[in-house]
Amino acid sequence: MIDRGARISTGTLARAVAYGLGTGAAVLLLVGIPTVLIPNPWFSRMVPTRPQDYAFLALTVLLSALIGATYAFPAACPLQEGKLTAGGFLSFLAVGCPVCNKIVVLALGTTGAMRYFEPAQPLLAVAGLALLGYALLVRLRATRHAWWPSST
Repeated sequence: MIDRGARISTGTLARAVAYGLGTGAAVLLLVGIPTVLIPNPWFSRMVPTRPQDYAFLALTVLLSALIGATYAFPAACPLQEGKLTAGGFLSFLAVGCPVCNKIVVLALGTTGAMRYFEPAQPLLAVAGLALLGYALLVRLRATRHAWWPSST
């Protein structure tokens, strides 16, 4: 049972920071390494990175970290894990090399990947960020209702 008038404890805040940092680091590594936005010896990229790729990655990491932090607080809603996963996957597609994506190359060919998929990548990023933003909004709203009594 949640005490609706309760204050947030220092331990809960520390746990929220740890969850947020852990989630942000995981997303940064899971998206940044395979897309070679974080240089590494395991993956290569045929198309150079663009500044927008780094911006989309940073926003994805920030929103994911904020969502991760909300898991430390009690909430009166579903966990929104599907939106977190879908938003992260769309961001992964949005910042990845269009020619390195085997499914896209199989479906569209190399020329089609560059002509059709590459220009659509910012739209995928916006859709992914919108899903992450919506998941964060729902989590924050539910957390607020769990901790503070409603005004009605």
